[in-house]
Amino acid sequence: MLKGFTAPRSPLSAAALVPPPPWHFAGDVLAVEFWNDPDVSAHILPAGVELDRKSPGHSVALFTDYQFTAQNDEYLDPARYQCRGFSVLLDAIWKGTRIAWCPYCYVDNDAALMRGWIQGYPRKLGTVHQTRTFATASAASAPLVHDGRFSACMSAHGRLLVQARVTLHEKVERLVGLLDRRIVGRRYFPRLCAGMHDRPAVDELVRCVSNQLLITNVWSGSGELNFPEAYGEELEVLGPLKVGRGYRFSFSYSVNDIEILADLTA
Repeated sequence: MLKGFTAPRSPLSAAALVPPPPWHFAGDVLAVEFWNDPDVSAHILPAGVELDRKSPGHSVALFTDYQFTAQNDEYLDPARYQCRGFSVLLDAIWKGTRIAWCPYCYVDNDAALMRGWIQGYPRKLGTVHQTRTFATASAASAPLVHDGRFSACMSAHGRLLVQARVTLHEKVERLVGLLDRRIVGRRYFPRLCAGMHDRPAVDELVRCVSNQLLITNVWSGSGELNFPEAYGEELEVLGPLKVGRGYRFSFSYSVNDIEILADLTA
């Protein structure tokens, strides 16, 4: 009997790319808020989702450096279950509810790629780096202090797609006006059968469900952000017209569920 939460299913299920949930995550984030052209960003929204008229074009760029585990101490397999990622979240509205729409997302390994597709994140493979801080004081360890500086970048297929920098100003109790919306994505799996290419097997608008979310050690400051144009990508169309605050913080949360908002195959 073949077993496994995802392909490849196998007799022992050890070959599966992703273990079954619940999934647990912990890591560090560098975030920069920005505003893009609402007339352009409106075109990346699916039917039923609209830009938030109270904050048109307001978005956040997130660089994450994290590790994952399920129920079998997967965090002890860092080559497979450590990950670095980048995503964009855009302020939007779904049936009167404030949401964060995720149009683009990149990760650096296949397990994270598959988890994202299952959750509704439109993930692609990319290479992500960000400045780290360590417990020991050193010129090589970026300090969490006033005027501390952190940088991040993301590239794909050898092309630079995003550059960011945050200069810290102060430690704050919480994020204000940032990551205070439930993330919404789209689970989309097409058919290859002739005559059915435009009739996907799965097309769902979903809201991500995060449990036991903890955000700590939050530092706020000023941000810099740039989306260089690159062949084969469209991220640059969301390029910032204005850049706002930058943040550096740590997080943890768990995932065991997803909320289906709409079945778009209907």
